[in-house]
Amino acid sequence: MRQATIADLDTLVPLFDAYRQFYEQPADPIGARRFLGDRFEHQQSVILLACDDIQPVGFVQLFPTFSSARLARTFILNDLFVAPAARGTGAGRALLDAACDYGRAVGAARLSLSTAVTNTNAQSLYERAGWTRDTIFCVYGIPLTQAAIDR
Repeated sequence: MRQATIADLDTLVPLFDAYRQFYEQPADPIGARRFLGDRFEHQQSVILLACDDIQPVGFVQLFPTFSSARLARTFILNDLFVAPAARGTGAGRALLDAACDYGRAVGAARLSLSTAVTNTNAQSLYERAGWTRDTIFCVYGIPLTQAAIDR
């Protein structure tokens, strides 16, 4: 486990693009590179990598936000992906644990995430790792662009 830097962009792009394709988005390595490059350049997210020896096999991306109620920093665990060949090796659980460790180290009060209702494999992993499903708040969203509406 290690934190990614801009130097990891070449190895991170294929994983990130595969993650997007998992969520039924078209392959777009150029767009993936641009998106990740912007996150690094503007320090808008933290990406942690799971590696087998040297090669990254998975990643988790954390986006910082804040809780007004808690008067504290929080993180949204927006992306978690493990390459199909590395699934079942513990990489997903290690990424979740590393995300929690990172959050604690920087004084965050909470991490949150959401996943597709149909992604039962991920839900099972989250629950085994101690994450709990929110039963207090309903989550809503509204698309603001045509691309979001088409999704």
